Amino acid sequence: MSRWPSTQASRVLSALLHIGWHIKRTAGSHKILQRTDWPDAVFAFHDRDEIGPRMLARLSKVTGLKPEDL
Repeated sequence: MSRWPSTQASRVLSALLHIGWHIKRTAGSHKILQRTDWPDAVFAFHDRDEIGPRMLARLSKVTGLKPEDL
């Protein structure tokens, strides 16, 4: 079983903002996130989209997000 639960995109974005990411710019549903000492990350989900465990694991590698941050 995965450590990551399926979660709504709005909750994931809120967690990313809480750990220090900022929205650099928005183009449609794509948000470019920025954080000091990290490369920019693209967050391309609508607020009510359900993000599964595999995608959350991929996001964690790019953003440093942890299951306990959700």
